[in-house]
Amino acid sequence: MKLSQSSYSLIENSLKKAISKLLQVKEQPIISDIYLQVTAAGEFVVYDDNDQEFARATIAEWVDCQEDVLIKESQELLTKLLNKQNETGAYNQLPLLKPYSFVLVDEEKETIADLLLMDDDTMLLSEGLLQGLDEELDAFLKDLLEN
Repeated sequence: MKLSQSSYSLIENSLKKAISKLLQVKEQPIISDIYLQVTAAGEFVVYDDNDQEFARATIAEWVDCQEDVLIKESQELLTKLLNKQNETGAYNQLPLLKPYSFVLVDEEKETIADLLLMDDDTMLLSEGLLQGLDEELDAFLKDLLEN
């Protein structure tokens, strides 16, 4: 699935709109996560723990897309966009208690993936970094017990 530049910009602007609305909150909200939802109807929604919606957009390329393709592609895209915005400091001034996460959820609001964890001293590791770790640990333990 190839997104047009206008769809990419629409998603990026929706994230910025959501952050802008969060920055306008005067009192410390009790939010532990920010949810990003994508649907086969083409909807992209950003909301909080209390289902307060911060942004909504319809992405033409996502309409009638196969669910597994939609999830995989949107997860990669959203992770990339969130990390890009985080590198610019876009989330530094949010009035949220750390740690909090940006979470991709499905239509039933079940967690699909943690896209970005915001904490001062915790790092979210990608699957690629941990791939094969079980086998390496098993081999290490076997070698250790044999000697």
